[in-house]
Amino acid sequence: MTEQVVSSEQNPISEEQVVAYLSANPDFFTHHEHLLNELKIPHKSGAAISLGERQVQVFREHRDELKHKLNELITVARENDAHFEKSKRLLLNLLEIKSLDEIEIVVNEAFQNDTNIDFSSILVFGEQTDYPVSDINVLNLKNAKEQLGDLLESAQAICGAFEKEKMACLFPSVDENVGSAAVIPIRNGELLGIFCLGSRDAEHFDSDMGSLFLSYISDFMSRILPNLLVNARSQKITDEVPSLLE
Repeated sequence: MTEQVVSSEQNPISEEQVVAYLSANPDFFTHHEHLLNELKIPHKSGAAISLGERQVQVFREHRDELKHKLNELITVARENDAHFEKSKRLLLNLLEIKSLDEIEIVVNEAFQNDTNIDFSSILVFGEQTDYPVSDINVLNLKNAKEQLGDLLESAQAICGAFEKEKMACLFPSVDENVGSAAVIPIRNGELLGIFCLGSRDAEHFDSDMGSLFLSYISDFMSRILPNLLVNARSQKITDEVPSLLE
């Protein structure tokens, strides 16, 4: 008997063994509930608290974290509802336009009451002489690639705070400082142009912003812009024919 006691004292139970035992017996404290109030755990304040108090604290912290995440989800849901309504009105109004100039008017009206969007512009790639009857911004594609670089390579909207020179190219009619922007490509086989939204806030359009609604707008404009471009070129030819016959 004496030898067994000495042997036990010389080989105390290790932390690993305690951890292994508690892991294998998760109901241990159910049968020894009184130990919860005897065990002491360090607290951030420096004072030691019981395991039971610590469990309550962890529960409250977890509850507050879940509450915070729920509030974030509600905020995102409200923003998505607002984006959906704005996108729906914009797309319905775009169905009614008959010329290139009207498309810019409709876009400006759609976002004029949005407190987060201060600027908008549409750039069409080509030569200004192709659209003499339109006031829309026309930019030579080669020059655009030199100024905008990889912004024209993406098939989806790109958001961020871009260099001042790029912002000047994206918003040629804006004299103010554009803090951040969303660049939305308009493609139909080839890159026809870009639709841009800008904000004075440098953090509003960031690289992590969801682009679902921007993609909807891009897809819709990619459908209607080719016909508008053809009509604008046809108007140029119609205006030129009488002068050739004189």
